[in-house]
Amino acid sequence: MGRGKLRIYLGAAPGVGKTYAMLSEAHRRVERGTDCVVAFVEHHDRPRTEVMLHGLEQIRRRELEHRRTTFTEMDVDAVLRRAPAVALVDELAHTNVPGSRNAKRWQDVEELLAAGIDVVSTVNIQHLESLGDVVESITGVRQRETVPDEVVRRADQIELVDMSPEALRRRMAHGNIYKPDKVDAALSNYFRPGNLTALRELALLWVADRVDEYLQKYRSEHRVSAIWGSRERIVVGLTGGPEGRTLIRRAARLAEKGAGGEVMAVYIARSDGLTGASPKELAVQRTLVEDLGGTFHHVVGDDVPAALLDFARGVNATQIVLGSSRRKSWQYVFGPGVGATVARESGPDLDVHIVTHGQVAKGRGLPVARGARLGRARIVWGWAVAVAGPVVLALLLNGVHLGLANDMLLFLGLTVAAALLGGLLPALASAAVGSFLLNYYYTPPLHRLTIADPKNIVAIVIFVGVAVSVASVVDLAAGRTHQAARLRAEAEILSFLAGSVLRGETSLEALLDRVRETFGMESVALLERHSDVDPWTCAGRVGTGGPPRRPEDADVDMPVGDHMALALTGRVLPASDRRVLAAFAAQAAVVLDRRRLREEAERARALAEGNRIRTALLAAVSHDLRTPLAGIKAAVSSLRSEDVEWSEEDRAELLQGIEEGADRLDHLVGNLLDMSRLQTGTVTALIRETDLDEVAPMALGGVPEDSVVLDIPETLPMAEVDAGLLERAMANIVENAVKYSPPGEPVLVSASAMAGRVEVRVVDRGPGVPDEAKERIFEPFQRHGDAPRGAGVGLGLAVARGFAEAMGGTLDAEDTPGGGLTMVLTLRAAGAGSQESPTGSQPSPAGSRPSLPEWARRPVHPERQAS
Repeated sequence: MGRGKLRIYLGAAPGVGKTYAMLSEAHRRVERGTDCVVAFVEHHDRPRTEVMLHGLEQIRRRELEHRRTTFTEMDVDAVLRRAPAVALVDELAHTNVPGSRNAKRWQDVEELLAAGIDVVSTVNIQHLESLGDVVESITGVRQRETVPDEVVRRADQIELVDMSPEALRRRMAHGNIYKPDKVDAALSNYFRPGNLTALRELALLWVADRVDEYLQKYRSEHRVSAIWGSRERIVVGLTGGPEGRTLIRRAARLAEKGAGGEVMAVYIARSDGLTGASPKELAVQRTLVEDLGGTFHHVVGDDVPAALLDFARGVNATQIVLGSSRRKSWQYVFGPGVGATVARESGPDLDVHIVTHGQVAKGRGLPVARGARLGRARIVWGWAVAVAGPVVLALLLNGVHLGLANDMLLFLGLTVAAALLGGLLPALASAAVGSFLLNYYYTPPLHRLTIADPKNIVAIVIFVGVAVSVASVVDLAAGRTHQAARLRAEAEILSFLAGSVLRGETSLEALLDRVRETFGMESVALLERHSDVDPWTCAGRVGTGGPPRRPEDADVDMPVGDHMALALTGRVLPASDRRVLAAFAAQAAVVLDRRRLREEAERARALAEGNRIRTALLAAVSHDLRTPLAGIKAAVSSLRSEDVEWSEEDRAELLQGIEEGADRLDHLVGNLLDMSRLQTGTVTALIRETDLDEVAPMALGGVPEDSVVLDIPETLPMAEVDAGLLERAMANIVENAVKYSPPGEPVLVSASAMAGRVEVRVVDRGPGVPDEAKERIFEPFQRHGDAPRGAGVGLGLAVARGFAEAMGGTLDAEDTPGGGLTMVLTLRAAGAGSQESPTGSQPSPAGSRPSLPEWARRPVHPERQAS
């Protein structure tokens, strides 16, 4: 029995119609006679979805007990026994109730597929595991229920169920998605137009990438080499010159005109060592294309037009952007140029744009090829002129005899042309062939290899000498040009390295990648060892394949000191390139040392921070703890004194002072211990579903009576918190607010729920805190403004934020409208990933409360007042 096929309906948000589309597909299959059953579909009390279940066979669900509550889950065994052709399984990312066969529903689906049952399922884009951080940054909600991307990517069919944000919000407002009491909260939080638009874009882009994978796979399997313009892909050919920035920006504008346009910049480097391009300019262009949303590619190839076209066809590009040639007019003698060649060979499906720029016709160096100083094309032309030129000239002169002197000058001109084109060897060959033809055809006696007149011998010798001299000068000039080009490239590279040192660049991988691109290697690794007997270890590497175990195993190794080496694989470099390679190796060692020094500096900074905290702690112990101790000591000494007869009122006042001092000591020591636990990472939150009604009154025990107004709605959902940590955090926040509130202005503690979160807001009418200090007040041992020393050691808010983060929540400060400061404590609501929330899981257990549509600020009952 083969594996079943998986079809997924993907949506951008709850309510777009995934389940409805799945049930519609089920009805179509049933009408065609397909054995289709409903394994698990939740209609969420949506009438139209519930109607679609009519007429479909439903597998009875399995009931499970969890925390004294009964839940229903898909019965995998029942579905396997029924063995239908197609099973409908809603909400692929759902987490099963503890005690189920599998932890996640997608694992249940995998069992059905393995049994040969086709499955139709649904999932929202926010439940894909790789998009968790992106979705959280958009919506503020962390998705607790996720499905691995690979599970969805393996689906045989993925169908996008799309709906505009406006239409989805109208459905929400009409009550077609959530119950009326949840509509306002959903519209004002998770279902805001901006959130829905961003989620929709994520879904569209994800599906587009998936479609592109299908297309590439199909083209590869069917060996399709023709370009299919299904998506605008623009390849920018770079030379490393300054015109590259103009080309990249022009390509970006072209990409913006089409939907889903993509820009790919490619630099074709020759395989003969150092390139003539400026590494600094290429680095700038790489940054520019990446900033514009494109990608940078480095390709090695001696035939630049062919390599560029092969790359463009390989990525299914539709357009190529090239710059107008920088060569001068006379340089076109050596060939039509890259732009003209690419345009001629591109074919009908690949458009080529030649873009003008400020460097047009301003000249550029001829290609530098190792072992061929004048370039391969010039050498070929030189040999052609040297060998074929004299023969053609002799055939022409046989018809018209101009005299030996003129004939000799024509052959000499041909030899000079061969020297200018091909250098020394073609010129010598031309001189040899020309002298033979002059002797045989034009020097008496004719058609014999002898010379009767001695003057003719002198003429031929002078002819050969002039030819050799001209060829030597041309070859020497070519050598100087080649050497100057190499020195210029080396100077630019060394200048770039020196600049990186001055700029403090510390990316080892970026430097190694620069080495790989400069020398056209496959991989580059920096190896090191602590001593001569220790094994080599890899400190950093780039490129394909694994790093060599030893420098000796690489194609090229450059030692850096006694225990470090730069290892390159791909080809053997000539000795002339090792000078620049040595500079790269030295810079790599410097970058590695700098990175380690930075890490040590970070550790030293952490130690310094610890010392600062310890110093502040000593200051706190020396003053803030001694003050209540001194008060307690004085009160106890007074009570024990036999010289004074204390009245009952005086005795009660002294005992009250002792109690207040002890409470203050207990509070300060508790905060100090809590801070030390947070800094050592020993705080472990025991998360339980907790009712804020149970925690808040206990947190207000340390503040004066009637100083706090408590407003917690009865419909507030339970929160997933550690009750002890929450109590300590709320106590510190409230005590801080009471401390700064003016007399007669009670602090308001209110709570509300929205989008899977519970927010506790502590509002005071004190002096407030400026924006630049809102984060500083959460640092340890910080007091804002002119707070007196006796006001505490400045740990309360730091401990509160630490406890909030330990429970997966946040604590932030906001301005109170009309003056004052509001502390916002955000916690996870119990069942935040349930189906009643926008995340699409199953209902919250009994005992949890439905979330409020908006903030509830109702009058406080007398029994809710803080004591």
